[in-house]
Amino acid sequence: MGRLKHRGPDWSGLYQHGDCFLAHQRLAIIDPASGDQPLFNEDKSVVVTVNGEIYNHEQLRKKLSHHKFRTGSDCDVIAHLYEEYGEDFVDMLDGIFSFVLLDTRDKSFIVARDAIGVTSLYIGWGLDGSVWISSELKGLNDDCEHFESFPPGHLYSSKSGGFRRWYNPPWFSEAIPSVPYDPLVLRRAFENAVIKRLMTDVPFGVLLSGGLDSSLVASITARYLAGTKAAKQWGTQLHSFCVGLEGSPDLKAAREVADYLGTVHHEFHFTVQDGIDAIEDVIYHIETYDVTTIRASTPMFLMSRKIKSLGVKMVISGEGSDEIFGGYLYFHKAPNKDEFHRETCRKIKALHQYDCLRANKATSAWGLEARVPFLDKEFINVAMSIDPEAKMIKRDEGRIEKWVLRRAFDDEERPYLPKHILYRQKEQFSDGVGYSWIDGLKAHAARHVTDKMMLNASYIFPHNTPTTKEAYYYRMIFERFFPQNSARLTVPGGASVACSTAKAVEWDAAWKNNLDPSGRAALGVHVSAYDAESPLSNVPSKVIDSIPRMIEVHEVAIQG
Repeated sequence: MGRLKHRGPDWSGLYQHGDCFLAHQRLAIIDPASGDQPLFNEDKSVVVTVNGEIYNHEQLRKKLSHHKFRTGSDCDVIAHLYEEYGEDFVDMLDGIFSFVLLDTRDKSFIVARDAIGVTSLYIGWGLDGSVWISSELKGLNDDCEHFESFPPGHLYSSKSGGFRRWYNPPWFSEAIPSVPYDPLVLRRAFENAVIKRLMTDVPFGVLLSGGLDSSLVASITARYLAGTKAAKQWGTQLHSFCVGLEGSPDLKAAREVADYLGTVHHEFHFTVQDGIDAIEDVIYHIETYDVTTIRASTPMFLMSRKIKSLGVKMVISGEGSDEIFGGYLYFHKAPNKDEFHRETCRKIKALHQYDCLRANKATSAWGLEARVPFLDKEFINVAMSIDPEAKMIKRDEGRIEKWVLRRAFDDEERPYLPKHILYRQKEQFSDGVGYSWIDGLKAHAARHVTDKMMLNASYIFPHNTPTTKEAYYYRMIFERFFPQNSARLTVPGGASVACSTAKAVEWDAAWKNNLDPSGRAALGVHVSAYDAESPLSNVPSKVIDSIPRMIEVHEVAIQG
């Protein structure tokens, strides 16, 4: 339990039944006074330990009115739902969660993880036949012979000894949808997703980078906060938080949005050296060697510490939008709507390995909880049912990335955001905090990884062999903390440009020579794309020569 104490500093709970143990470190968000875990049913025959938030717990309690609840915790419904419905209740939960439920009557247990994998979860097996479950790798990597990431949207049952997928939405098959785009339907669905996440008994705020996604989250929260229980407890003044290097794009844009919305804005600065000094701690907590994730996790990790020091325990964030709407700049090159839609499906399915992992662990490292309304189950169903033709990027029609989302909140009578913020170009978080952040990371790695080391990389790291000095540097640190083969297998690999999947790299032949996860690697799309003097000087000159023309077209699209 000591290895995971950072995740829940408010309470430590331990339960034993024979050779079954449930341990929990609690971060109290709902019912801090009485919601300590483990949680039980009436006669304590069913025991639950859970990480997460069940947003529809009040509706579920009404269905379970003949049950007696011991606490006001939103997670208290889980044991009672199991009594009523057996293992088939998980899809009734609207929220984010990872839980273990033990039925002491037959010593059976089930484990489940939320639909998209917003909460982190791992499963491992010991040589003695034991099964281990933990929110983080470090909770089981020294004790298990094999361990792996617990798949999102799945349930593990000790009775069957295997996994089954409980989350089966229409979009999962990747069939092309055909529902006409209705901006008001999309708007209402997202507003509902944000409003339900205002359920809290502790101080909270919003993460605000000044980009479209976080700005919409902040705008909706500010608009609807006054009528909530949270406002009665903590007031109607919304707090917003931003991090960046001095003079970074995000700081400037976030300040403008905060002024527009009237939030109490907290701006945190860090230097490249601050970030570099934190890299080892970041890799230890985030548990990955993926370059994109580490780049973005570091400023979020530094910001989370500052936020927690102010007494805030929960933040609402904008992860998931780019995957749902094709917001990454490489989507400009999608060849047709079918490929566009399938790539969004692939991206959503992989979120638990990237942005969800970052958002959950970078905040949990300091006892802070992140909520992500774009990954609301109902909202995803609405957004992923839209005919992808409406999501396609068409510069000649003035449709930039995430046009359907921007259009849904383009309200002339009651504006949600200033126009130029509503139509601001996508900045990946690791870019938006300041372009010199990534350049500084690359320079630091180059001082610690030699050309000779790179020549032998395939022998030292045969799985997911690092192809850059930056990747090699992160991998060395990761392997020091997590040397087991199972650990390295939990991290995804493959070619990527500007956060694409390996499949989407095929969309543009020039990208094969420019495999960098930064948004600036989307040559001909990003207005601050890498140039010939950058570390990507191996890009063919004919591609570089085309950048000014493509920038001009993109700027016209924004103005349009």
